[in-house]
Amino acid sequence: MSDSPAGSCCSVPSHGGVAAEGRADLLAPSAEGMTTCPVMAGTPVVIATAEAAGLYRDYEGSRYHFCCAGCGPAFDADPAKYTAAA
Repeated sequence: MSDSPAGSCCSVPSHGGVAAEGRADLLAPSAEGMTTCPVMAGTPVVIATAEAAGLYRDYEGSRYHFCCAGCGPAFDADPAKYTAAA
């Protein structure tokens, strides 16, 4: 059985080991400086924390931030899948 929480895309917790003060799951999703992970749709991401940890990719002129280290490689494999308009 995995130690990762339900819904996590990788083998690390969705907060990526970030200290409590930087954890997206402890902040209101509508808080300024927040976005959502394109791979784990709806998962809140603190932009500054993702930037500091290198959890982002630039694609076709836009920057996408991720909730954990496993999302970057998934995004790289098929960025169009995660950036297609809903």
